[in-house]
Amino acid sequence: MPISLNNVSYSYKGKYQTVRAVDGVSYDFEPGKCYAIIGKSGSGKTTLLSLMAGLDLPTEGEILVDGKSTKDWDRNKMRRDAVSVIYQNYNLFPLLTVQENIQYPLSLKKMPKKEMTSLALEVRKRVELPEAYDKRLPRHLSGGEQQRVAIARTLAQGCKIILADEPTGNLDSANTRNIVEILCSLAHDEGCTVIIVTHDTSVVGQADIVLQMKDGSLI
Repeated sequence: MPISLNNVSYSYKGKYQTVRAVDGVSYDFEPGKCYAIIGKSGSGKTTLLSLMAGLDLPTEGEILVDGKSTKDWDRNKMRRDAVSVIYQNYNLFPLLTVQENIQYPLSLKKMPKKEMTSLALEVRKRVELPEAYDKRLPRHLSGGEQQRVAIARTLAQGCKIILADEPTGNLDSANTRNIVEILCSLAHDEGCTVIIVTHDTSVVGQADIVLQMKDGSLI
């Protein structure tokens, strides 16, 4: 599923000034590829990712998800069915077990319980978490394990566009390499469009295409 940006800009309006966080970005992200977007803090990376996730709308230009503008999508449905976001802080539900966290987006789709359990088991194996982890709460997991749960939840969700916002920021080098390998395999093996926003230079070597944000523009 492709995602296309056509002259996209976004401005924050403060009390004393207007900040143009994203400035005239145009780019076509293609299925089957893993992209890394790098750049200094404040360059506009996270704002751009938020726009692609439909968390806000561009102030100028448009973003097309599978050929349809985010302005025309039901954006809650878009994030449920087309675009999944993986965060640096994992965004797991602290009082839900690993299995329940993985199954959560499936429950929103009203999937039968037996199917949910089967799919949760399948994706947990794919991210190489043991069965013993099913009943554990997030606080009993390491950072790398929590990120694997977050990725398993994305796999269960079945979205073809995966946006990852600093997914390795809290991880050591070994876990960073493993997590990026999983994300890149989603592009190469599953035909997903994977876009990773990162400060981590070690991610760059594993991505297919590296883009740089500078002063709101994509280079």
